[in-house]
Amino acid sequence: MAQEVFWRRKTLREMTPKEWESLCDGCALCCLHKIEDEDTQEVFYTTVVCHLLDLNNCRCTEYEKRCQLVPSCIKLAPQDVEEFGWLPPSCAYRLVHEGKDLPEWHPLLSGDTQSVIRANASVLSYYEVRDNEITEEQLIHFVID
Repeated sequence: MAQEVFWRRKTLREMTPKEWESLCDGCALCCLHKIEDEDTQEVFYTTVVCHLLDLNNCRCTEYEKRCQLVPSCIKLAPQDVEEFGWLPPSCAYRLVHEGKDLPEWHPLLSGDTQSVIRANASVLSYYEVRDNEITEEQLIHFVID
C-alpha cells in the first residue's frame, strides 16, 4: 500500500521546512491587506494587495526579505497554527490544521503551480490596487463585503 501523503500523516508542527513551504498553494490571498475591528477582533479582507507581489505568478518578489521590507507582513510558522483563523478558508495551512482536504487545484495535487490561478482561487480574482497606490486612510474603502 502506498504511503499516505505527508500533510495527512503529519501535523503542521511535524513537517520539515520543505514540506511546510510546499503547502503554500501560491494563491497570495494572504498578501491582501486586512483590517481588524479592535472591539470584536473580526478581520476584514480588502482588495488592496502588497506592492511586493508579482501579479503574473502570485509570488512575492522579495520573499526572503519580505518581513524586513514590509513590517506588517506576517511570516506563517507552525507554532502559530492556533492563530490561523484569519487565513482564507481555502488556505492549505488552515485546511490541514482543521483536518480538511486540500482543494483539487492545489499544486501538490495538480502538479502544476499555475492551477490555483486557472481555478480563479488566487488574489488575481480579487485585487483592485496595490498598497503603494493608495493612502492608509483609503484602505477602508476597499473592504470586501
